[in-house]
Amino acid sequence: MRRRTAVPILLVLLPAAGCATGPSLENQGEVTAPPGDSRHLTIGSAGFTESDLLAQMYALLLNRAGYSTKVISVTNREIYEPALESGQIDVVPEYAATFADWLNAKKNGADATPVGSPDLAATMKALRALAAPRGLTVLDPGRAVDQNAFAVTARYAAEHHLKTLGDLGGSGLPVRLAAGDECVRRPYCAPGLKKTYGIRITAVDPKGVGTTQAKQAVQNGRDQMVLTTTTDATLDSFGLVLLADDRHLQNADHLVPVVNRSRAGGEGVREALGRLNTVLTTANLARLNEQVDSWRRLPEDVARNYLESEHLVPRD
Repeated sequence: MRRRTAVPILLVLLPAAGCATGPSLENQGEVTAPPGDSRHLTIGSAGFTESDLLAQMYALLLNRAGYSTKVISVTNREIYEPALESGQIDVVPEYAATFADWLNAKKNGADATPVGSPDLAATMKALRALAAPRGLTVLDPGRAVDQNAFAVTARYAAEHHLKTLGDLGGSGLPVRLAAGDECVRRPYCAPGLKKTYGIRITAVDPKGVGTTQAKQAVQNGRDQMVLTTTTDATLDSFGLVLLADDRHLQNADHLVPVVNRSRAGGEGVREALGRLNTVLTTANLARLNEQVDSWRRLPEDVARNYLESEHLVPRD
């Protein structure tokens, strides 16, 4: 019997003060109460394919462990993170370095020195230190990583013997990069490619991150490289291949479940969600994204089929 209820959109979130279960602002940093283990949990999705898939997998794993769950979609981190603190949402899939930097900016201001880094251990230490005073527990990271990545056409890579970004920098080739507007100033985009790899970025073509238009610009030769992500499942259809980040420019954006400690910080939730860490890889996640985005399958069906194939939930 399925106990998961899908709710496509969360229309109203009560003010955090109305039902706060995390620590008050004056007591932040002194979380001493034992972690909670509510049997009825709300899982938040950030509203894009990958987040939807992860939320559905979390729900299925928690159902299997005896929890009753519902999944809601909240597309804005500025909304769902306070709801997670207050206990209106109990579990969300997050990205280690990105969430660490977001919490750091929330605490110390937009100009705070980033705490996310390519070092996963250091990133997790910083993230947990920022999350704990807010009543949040960050569970162990998985093997899957969704981080910035750069792709060129397979023909271009073969012609110039490119497998890594280091190879591209060493080639001295001029590169016009299809990416978002912010790429010109982000340290992990054009400035980082120049500094870390010596890549000759001649211009940034503002077509967005991993958009169809950006990939087509590289496919047709207008641009030489596109900014996308490591879980982009559409590269093959554009004749594109990723160049390895061999000098570790990108931060450790491993997938991590983040939970409200007072409601979902117990060992039951940790064990249930930890089972996904043993199987889900970056390549797996890209294939699952493809099934939703290209094959038009429902995230809940794709999530269930994957977990059944890995024997993490029983077949219906």
